Amino acid sequence: MKTDRTVVITGAGGGMGALITKRFLDNGDTVIATDSSDDALKGLAEKIGLSDRLATIVADITDEASCTRIAALAKSKTGQVDVLIQVAGFFPIEPFMEITAQSWRKIIDINLTGTALVAQAMLPLMVGRGWGRIVNFGSASIYGGVEGQTHYVAAKAGVVGFSRSLAREVGRDGITVNMIAPGLTVTKAVKERFPKDILEAQIERRAIKREQTAEDLVGPTFFLASPDADFITGQSIIVDGGAWML
Repeated sequence: MKTDRTVVITGAGGGMGALITKRFLDNGDTVIATDSSDDALKGLAEKIGLSDRLATIVADITDEASCTRIAALAKSKTGQVDVLIQVAGFFPIEPFMEITAQSWRKIIDINLTGTALVAQAMLPLMVGRGWGRIVNFGSASIYGGVEGQTHYVAAKAGVVGFSRSLAREVGRDGITVNMIAPGLTVTKAVKERFPKDILEAQIERRAIKREQTAEDLVGPTFFLASPDADFITGQSIIVDGGAWML
């Protein structure tokens, strides 16, 4: 297992991002953790504890200047990026006929454009080293669609095409690009936004009859970032307890 890598994680202050951040720190890696919320990053640091291998930065991934600042922090910290984990996302529920153009663009920007901008900013610190990992977070919702989330599902479907195409471009540098497609994961944000009947319905659709938690996503993410996944690229790994079997 590789250790002492430089890992950039977006959405690091959220339920999934915080656990993934801890997993890499526990492995002896240096983590550049970014989130749009300063409070979330402070909470992350409090949960994990002080570490000279954790650097945090508040950033808006839809803004090119913010992405450049993330890259600058990574460069100043270690001079390189080995792994990029893109967890950041936003998933409001809005009926399609009530979605404004501004709201549509916001969701596309956060979930798709931001993914591309961060990758573009990090790649100069990744190429030419013969090894690298990019793991983008999509959503299993793209396989069946979700009422009230046309903008979010459209954006996450775009992450599939982006990941596959980028995998073609950077494979010659030994960099793999894959996507994790989670089912509805019961984080604090999901508990606040989704009715109980929807959460219960998700359980019934799965082969494994329980709620999906953030912990379920840590292992698959860490695997795709490891040497064990050297020959896996351009793939979408569905992690949803068997709701979708493709």
